[in-house]
Amino acid sequence: MQYTKEIVAFGPRWDGSKAIEQVRAYIKNKLKNDHVEEDEFVAETSIGKVPMRSIVAKFPGSRDGVIVVASHYETNYWLRNTSFVGANDGACTSGLLLAIADQLRGKQLEGYSIWLAFLDGEESMQQEWKTADALWGSRHLAAKWQADGTASKIKAFLLADMIGDADLDIQRDENSTGWLEDVVLQAAQSLGYQSYFFQATGAVEDDHLPFAKVGIPVADIIDLNYGYNNSYHHTTQDTIDKLSPKSLQISGDVILETIRLLNGR
Repeated sequence: MQYTKEIVAFGPRWDGSKAIEQVRAYIKNKLKNDHVEEDEFVAETSIGKVPMRSIVAKFPGSRDGVIVVASHYETNYWLRNTSFVGANDGACTSGLLLAIADQLRGKQLEGYSIWLAFLDGEESMQQEWKTADALWGSRHLAAKWQADGTASKIKAFLLADMIGDADLDIQRDENSTGWLEDVVLQAAQSLGYQSYFFQATGAVEDDHLPFAKVGIPVADIIDLNYGYNNSYHHTTQDTIDKLSPKSLQISGDVILETIRLLNGR
């Protein structure tokens, strides 16, 4: 939660803003003692050419193969003239990835390598959602990993999105890989958190889709119903006070338990 507060304090961090440069520097500083690679590119968006950058921290394991945990970190361009800070939508899951890095740092991982991907450009450039005008960072990184052979080494891609909601209710995503969603549920059940998972089902368009298209097993861990009738989503009401440290702990614990289960398969 502290990381989330620090990211939110930079203010709206839409692509092209001063704040997003500050957040990139903040993330890299928190990972300064880790192996970090960046995927820098220019996206051809509906508003023109937009420079973007995804950040990947790599923690080596003892076993061939990689598990990726990902989140996007930017806020919506079309909300740039408001006070929208995306506390739940981008900040908290980026903070969660930094907390997971703290758990991995300095340890010899007995299992698959774990990569933490801070993705840029998830949000649609226009208010009306269009998949072709969004998911820029994930599309670019998925294509890169397919071209260089990395995709074939990735055993699972776990996407975290909007899971700091104080009223946590993570949906089962029909666009995710079925067996991997089953492992996520098994992890939740083993920790006694099953009541927070998969009470509802739906198909979500999110950063996992480009990776699924190149053959990587994916699971979108997302609570898409944020506020009454989703009233906080993409509004200036998406603020720190709507979040819960307990929700972040549940989400993070389940992600780490999912990794443990995947290592045991």
